[in-house]
Amino acid sequence: MKDSVTLAYINMYGILGALEDLCRFSQEARELAGAGGPGKKPFKDLTVGFTVKNGPAMTLSFAGGACGARIGEGPCTIKLPFSSCEKFNGLVDGTVTPIPSKGFTRIGFLLRNFTALTKILENYLRPAPGALGDPAFFEASTTIMFFLIVQAVAQIGNHDKIGRFSASNIPDSTVLLSIAGEPPRTAETARASSPQAAIIVRDHQLSLSRTVPEKYHAVMEFGSMKLARQLFDGQVSAIGCIGRGLISLRGNIGILDNINRILDRAALYLA
Repeated sequence: MKDSVTLAYINMYGILGALEDLCRFSQEARELAGAGGPGKKPFKDLTVGFTVKNGPAMTLSFAGGACGARIGEGPCTIKLPFSSCEKFNGLVDGTVTPIPSKGFTRIGFLLRNFTALTKILENYLRPAPGALGDPAFFEASTTIMFFLIVQAVAQIGNHDKIGRFSASNIPDSTVLLSIAGEPPRTAETARASSPQAAIIVRDHQLSLSRTVPEKYHAVMEFGSMKLARQLFDGQVSAIGCIGRGLISLRGNIGILDNINRILDRAALYLA
């Protein structure tokens, strides 16, 4: 079963945090994030703070077509408080309409820009049939999914009961997750080539780092973007791919085994 607190952390840092990646790949998203465009006025800086009682907090900043995600509370233009993790999860699944405690005069951004951004993101996370046939969209969608899944692994390891048990068996370490690079076909897809992230484990708490460290204790590398997508969509078995050498595991096998156990839980929360 899904745990509502774990789901809230995934929704906050993984789903809404993915807007940062979305604005790297989608011109439409960049226009909504302040770059301007036909019928859209550019803006310099607008921040939205999300806070959940007994749960996660994050600040999203929008300026000049880019989105930045910062974990924790901070100065913001618009503040959206939630009384529980269940209420916040309702925002993400579309069953709860938030009421700002600050920045009510900027509610137009929430109703127009932010809502439109989340709809575009949904198209990347749950592509329409045939959409993945476009190479640029395929690589962008798969890259966004990659970072979402790695973030989900960190949050499941920190908050889910079964995930925490696996995390309790991981010593302080750094684990590199990556997708093997392929020659980029266009300037747009070049941004999506070879996505990498690290999971940092300290005192059995997991966090995602986009800065790839020089030294790490274990590596899990997917053989290609196509393979990663098949795994993300549940079309192939991770164990089968490891057996055929399509997923490369190097370093401390004990650490990788526990990371893999947490990864198996991600499908439950992201379904």
